[in-house]
Amino acid sequence: MTSPTGVDYFDLAADLTEDERAVWAKVRAFVDAEVVPVAGGYWERAEMPLDLLKHYAALELVGDALEGPGVPRLSHTAAGLVTMELSRGDGSFATMLGVQAGLAMRSIAFLGSPEQKERWLPPMARLEALGAFALTEPDHGSDAVALATTARRDGGSYVLDGAKRWIGFGTVCDVCVVWARGEDGQVQGFLVERGTPGFEARVIEGKASLRAIHNADITLTGVRVPAENRLPGANSFRDTGRVLSATRAGIAWGALGHATAAYETALAYALERRQFGQPLASFQLVQDKLVQMLAEVTAMQLFCVRVGRLADAGRLTDTQASLAKVNATRKARTVTAMARDLLGGNGILLEHRVARHMADVEALHTYEGTESIQTLIVGRHLTGISSFT
Repeated sequence: MTSPTGVDYFDLAADLTEDERAVWAKVRAFVDAEVVPVAGGYWERAEMPLDLLKHYAALELVGDALEGPGVPRLSHTAAGLVTMELSRGDGSFATMLGVQAGLAMRSIAFLGSPEQKERWLPPMARLEALGAFALTEPDHGSDAVALATTARRDGGSYVLDGAKRWIGFGTVCDVCVVWARGEDGQVQGFLVERGTPGFEARVIEGKASLRAIHNADITLTGVRVPAENRLPGANSFRDTGRVLSATRAGIAWGALGHATAAYETALAYALERRQFGQPLASFQLVQDKLVQMLAEVTAMQLFCVRVGRLADAGRLTDTQASLAKVNATRKARTVTAMARDLLGGNGILLEHRVARHMADVEALHTYEGTESIQTLIVGRHLTGISSFT
């Protein structure tokens, strides 16, 4: 069963608000017209579609359910639908929004001063300024709490030294939220502006996933940041965690988008492709695969909408967000693999989309907390026993 907003076998659209349905339909139309036709080329060239990114502001998508000056208002469910549809087009297109709004803008909205919010949020919502979020380091990924980048006070400034890795928009950002350990041993956040001496960013080459967004290796050598550029609400890793936990559910929505793309592509292919004198869709094995894929996609939809509603009510917990991410990326891996199998040899061609989505899901499976770490977080909550430190 489909609706104007796509695959919706259990009629979830009926339980959304009118505004949420309108956002879903608007973004789906944009993705079908502007993203799907060109995404394979950007992916193959490893080129960032910055011109297309500007459409996000015109469509009032750069908000991710945040509150702040100049930020378009979206419910958490609507923001999830945006991520889902952009991911259905291409993972990089969704990740760019996730970096801009989900991480950089959220850090400022949650932890910034009124002056910082007024200065940065409106132009970032209009995509007149790009943001980055620099937490992961070459030697600290899952154990980001142990980050080694340092910040020391020197008169009216802070001086940052260290290195960061996998930083989306790191080479093109106008402001980068850099996380560093202060002299008190606690993690602090700083807004490092474009052109600051000592901030050097280099594109990481050779990626086989999310190829249309550039990630950077960043070195910070004596980077001097004015004291007013410190995020006043960022005083420990717990504050950093507030930002990360709020974005984790968005990854579940993104995985749903990838799985939806794979299912839609496989269904269309099975109806059009003929073998042994009849459509692939007429074979029992093929119908079985399609039904399995639909069941997984529908289950993911139910999961994600519930997560969105919990977030809208202010009741979504960190562990619920972790479970949503684990469940969704696992299912997306399964669905994309089944679609690739159903398409046979054509499944590896970019023109058929599936291989691109299959590769991009691998990044979602890992970033903002690997599946293993998220599983252990939920396991600790269930048992009261921590299996890691």
